[in-house]
Amino acid sequence: MSGSQTMPRWADVLLVPLLSLLLAFLISAAVILAIGEDPWEAVKLMVSGSLGSTYGWGYTLYYATNFLFTGLAFAVAFHAAMFNIGAEGQATMGGLGVALISLMIPWPHWTIALLGAMVGGALFGAAWAFIPAWLQAKRGSHIVITTIMFNFIAASVMTYMLSHVLRPATSMDPATPRFPAATNLPTMSEILAPLGISFSRSAPLNITFFIAIIATVGVWVLIWRTRLGYEIRAFGKSGPAAVYAGISPVKITVIAMLISGGLSGLMAINNVMGEAERLVLNSVEGAGFIGIAVALMGRNHPAGIAVAAVLFGFLYQGGAELALWTSIPREMIVVIQALVILFTGALDNMVRVPVEMLFRSLRRRS
Repeated sequence: MSGSQTMPRWADVLLVPLLSLLLAFLISAAVILAIGEDPWEAVKLMVSGSLGSTYGWGYTLYYATNFLFTGLAFAVAFHAAMFNIGAEGQATMGGLGVALISLMIPWPHWTIALLGAMVGGALFGAAWAFIPAWLQAKRGSHIVITTIMFNFIAASVMTYMLSHVLRPATSMDPATPRFPAATNLPTMSEILAPLGISFSRSAPLNITFFIAIIATVGVWVLIWRTRLGYEIRAFGKSGPAAVYAGISPVKITVIAMLISGGLSGLMAINNVMGEAERLVLNSVEGAGFIGIAVALMGRNHPAGIAVAAVLFGFLYQGGAELALWTSIPREMIVVIQALVILFTGALDNMVRVPVEMLFRSLRRRS
């Protein structure tokens, strides 16, 4: 019997993840205590550094924007029963698309440049997802293996492009030149200033945050309010039944992966065009892999993914504050993230089963 049948929907969506988070944080507190630091002070520093100022919010939501795109990308593929591990490589190639569009076309204004960069990032990300999708659909190659391999290929392609093709002749830095000023996206400080709202000028949060919100709503509409979304979910629930109903597995596999890759490629708008304003090596910084944890924790629903993305943004920014102001190493936040992933993913049943037993017992009593 599934969790949705043995306990209320709200418990499955909210209670189980919250209990998993609580366990992860309790163990993290024990580790912090073991290295001689005060867990409570660490929590207060993380909260104040991530949420206590517009500077902290700017970084927290900047990271959350990246995780939103990659989390949504993973969720779309997951609904079609595919474990897309390639968001890292797809976002990397999306950055290449954004850079080429920004550097090669003389854009008159950032609004038009943004539209062009969105097309470039999405197309490059989708193109990088197409070959694994085709191999899965036509040759039976496992999507996990092919997308992992394509992550390494993307990293190698990016290294070559930044070292031999796009790097300025007078520079030793493996990076592109800075994008033209007309392509610079407005920051949240510039967006809110006409409204009389003060926001940190040094925070990297930019207009891409609103694009991520639109993408979140768009994925919800796609998956739950369109015929294509119904076919994706039907195929993900039972491939043979979907085929019997006339749904093409090749079509769904390829389209779902193209959408997934396109969403990953859109992430580059935030970190390449919005924050760095040039393409550098390792610009994705692991956001493709964090997106997997974000999607799993958010139960592959756009609303849950949005909440999980903000949580991981909080962990990223809070971890930076811990490393800056305490003797707690930056790697400690990686441990906390790993524990969150462990309890919300691999050990989900360790929390879910007792909660199901509790609700089953309450139902019998009633």
